[in-house]
Amino acid sequence: MIRLGIGYDIHRLKKGRSLILGGVSIPYEYGLEGHSDADVLTHAIIDAIIGALGKGDIGLHFPDTDPRFKDVRSLDLLKEVALWMKKEGFILNNLDSIIVCQKPKLMPYIPEMRRNISEAIGADERRINIKAKTKEGLESVGKGEAIESYATVTLIKEKLR
Repeated sequence: MIRLGIGYDIHRLKKGRSLILGGVSIPYEYGLEGHSDADVLTHAIIDAIIGALGKGDIGLHFPDTDPRFKDVRSLDLLKEVALWMKKEGFILNNLDSIIVCQKPKLMPYIPEMRRNISEAIGADERRINIKAKTKEGLESVGKGEAIESYATVTLIKEKLR
């Protein structure tokens, strides 16, 4: 059995916050505004896995109105979702994701992001792809006001032993 999930997230940039993407702290004058660490990449991945499992979306399970999730590390939430996936007998087949931002340049940080996501999910790093794109100056992301991320995952049912 194969399941497909699609995830998306966007957060505004704000001075005085840390910029965390894929669990990596990236030096930049702005960070992402949010209830948690606002890691848009990890949030999109969480949303994609939850979708593939048919369990709604990230806001249903980790609402920004719940004080338990204030400033929570998104990689910890991803670890929890990976446990749900495994309890249902699924493993990650493939993850493809995109981070869309005008600045900063993300290419040097992608290998560490891949390692962090791989460890959190418990999947081979070769099954995880992360791309960085810009909006060519268009819309809020292109104007440097926000960062967004997209993710697709395929999950496969582990073979019975």
